[in-house]
Amino acid sequence: MTHTIHIGISSCLLGQEVRYDGGHKRNVFVLNNLSEYFEFVPYCPEVAIGMGTPRPPIRLVRRDDGVHAVGIQDPSMDKTDALRDYAFEVSGQLSEISGYILKKDSPSCGMERVRVFDHNNVPAKTGSGIYAATLMECLPNLPFEEEGRLMDPVLRENFIERVFVYYRWQQMIKDGLSPSALVDFHSRHKFNVLAHDEPAYRRLGRLVADAGKEHLHALASSYIDILMQALKIPATRKRHTNVLMHVMGYLKDSLDGDDKQELLEVLDKYRLGQVPLIVPITLLKHHLRKYPQPYIDQQYYMNPYPEELMLRNSL
Repeated sequence: MTHTIHIGISSCLLGQEVRYDGGHKRNVFVLNNLSEYFEFVPYCPEVAIGMGTPRPPIRLVRRDDGVHAVGIQDPSMDKTDALRDYAFEVSGQLSEISGYILKKDSPSCGMERVRVFDHNNVPAKTGSGIYAATLMECLPNLPFEEEGRLMDPVLRENFIERVFVYYRWQQMIKDGLSPSALVDFHSRHKFNVLAHDEPAYRRLGRLVADAGKEHLHALASSYIDILMQALKIPATRKRHTNVLMHVMGYLKDSLDGDDKQELLEVLDKYRLGQVPLIVPITLLKHHLRKYPQPYIDQQYYMNPYPEELMLRNSL
């Protein structure tokens, strides 16, 4: 990486004492595993709107006109509009942010399954934090994830992959959008998309084919919308196997019978869940070093993020 990748994050996850009780929710994985690769930009909406630390806690309550963030002890203390307004303000400041990690269960920052209380004071895990929901609505293509969900290997890898793809998109736009730049971006991410959503892969191919004919900025806007929504769909063993078979196809004239058989056996073991994704990827890279394939070399699928993150070791 030649530049720093910035990720927005709920301040309490970095150990900042901004919780309603004056405490924090320091996340060891975020600080110990991710901080080497990303620079975190902290946000605490409740502090930002002047609630102070410590402060009276709030919760989500469903009323006739929608969900509100109100005080637990004092329901007349309604912070809904203030949290929304702050999210609108922050959304205009995130042009250099490539992802965002939110605090789970928070009435302001929770991404999903936040408790919402009905008029009988009965909770249901059906809500999103007011700030988080507004921010995600304003920035639908920005990769968001909750710190709790990052403990799931599939969701963790999915989020990190999306962050790197989005960062590369931001860099392309910054360097200057052109038909050739868009075609190159798409060409290098083809297998990434194919592992997530084949229909989207085909739609994006048709879009890029019109890069020199249609209004470029409108086309690019449609492209990134489709791309980022497609990448939200977790890749499966079946779809990964399909991509790996595509990669193997580029080596068919180079490998002898024994090497082909070994590779097919490893791919089948991966498909059946007997080995993690890193095993067939490593074997393919071994053969690609011996028999380089320029088209495969340019595919980010083979190296979507730093190997040191070891994300494919658990898939």
